[in-house]
Amino acid sequence: MVVRIYIVCLFFMLYQTQALAAEWSGDVSMQWRSFLRTPLAQNPQQSQNNFSLAIQPEFYHEWDNGDQSLTFEIFSRIGDVDAQRNHNDIRELSWLKVYDGWELKAGISKVYWGVTESQHLVDVINQTDFVENLDGEDKLGQPMIQASVESDWGVWDFFVLPGFRERSFSGIKGRPRFSPLVDVDQVRYESSKKDQNIDLAMRWFYMLGDWEIGLSQFNGTSREPVFSPGFKNGQAVLVPTYLQMRQSGLDIQSTSEDWLWKLELISRNWRAKNFVALTAGFEYSFIGIQESDADLGVVLEYLYDSRGQQATSFFQNDVMTGLRLVLNDEQSTEALLGVIVDVDSGESFISLEASRRLGDAWRLELELRGFRGVNKTGLLNSLKRDDYLQLDLAYYF
Repeated sequence: MVVRIYIVCLFFMLYQTQALAAEWSGDVSMQWRSFLRTPLAQNPQQSQNNFSLAIQPEFYHEWDNGDQSLTFEIFSRIGDVDAQRNHNDIRELSWLKVYDGWELKAGISKVYWGVTESQHLVDVINQTDFVENLDGEDKLGQPMIQASVESDWGVWDFFVLPGFRERSFSGIKGRPRFSPLVDVDQVRYESSKKDQNIDLAMRWFYMLGDWEIGLSQFNGTSREPVFSPGFKNGQAVLVPTYLQMRQSGLDIQSTSEDWLWKLELISRNWRAKNFVALTAGFEYSFIGIQESDADLGVVLEYLYDSRGQQATSFFQNDVMTGLRLVLNDEQSTEALLGVIVDVDSGESFISLEASRRLGDAWRLELELRGFRGVNKTGLLNSLKRDDYLQLDLAYYF
């Protein structure tokens, strides 16, 4: 179905390109991902090296003196040893109309809310593309109607979200992945309308001097599944269930000279219970270190979940420390090293992201993920041998 939509849209875009002034952009990338340890004994199908290709073209066209526009962006990955990771997704297929003082967008789109570095509690509109990355920053396109109103009291965004997107999970050959395998064929919903439940959301955003303040509300199907044990073909599996939730969120960011203060706070009601979670911290930047053009940022964040060990997230009482190096050179070289440590168990998650532009059209990216001191009864246990090093070489057009 998705492929047919691609083809129809592609012909339409090509026609538009010929008939009207339209813009194409995007990137094609090669990815090599190497796992540093052998798989768990119960996962002999997994390998240590994966190679894949990805393409993400975008079409943009505007008319009506720029008051109307159409954006189409697709993502495709092929060649990975994990069939579940070879996927296609429409990240964006939206029409935007700008009126006097407000805007209307309809179609498939992505929305990002959040300010902190280690996790994004308030970012609940789009589903996570979990096979692309563990960090939750890759998102699937979400059908939506969005109205944005600008006023002296800030920007008000209202969302109607028809059609739910299930989270993607690695297949039997995929790494990193949970063990037992997540069986998406047995997916369950709390809502009787299943994936056809219409979700509603709104956000208010206001800038007050150096302060950026966001208040959000979401009512609908949680993008985060909970898991229950099940069986398939005699094998143990994890069955994902998507609950209904009401979530209120607050995000604040404040800039004061070389300090950047951040807070994300949520209160969520699901399973007839409430819980609170937050991420709070700062980033301090040393500008022009050693009399160079380079900046070095020190990041410190605290992650809390009132459910404690019953939390469905990895982080309940954790501290994240990090270093961000930005060389401010022509090649836009930058790197971020972060370590999240569980204060109670001592488990740690290590992340390194670095990138550098090569010439005018190429970019090289390096990514390292690692797990240390994993508790045998913790959520990270099935990922403890899935440390990996990843290189991406992308060509931008």
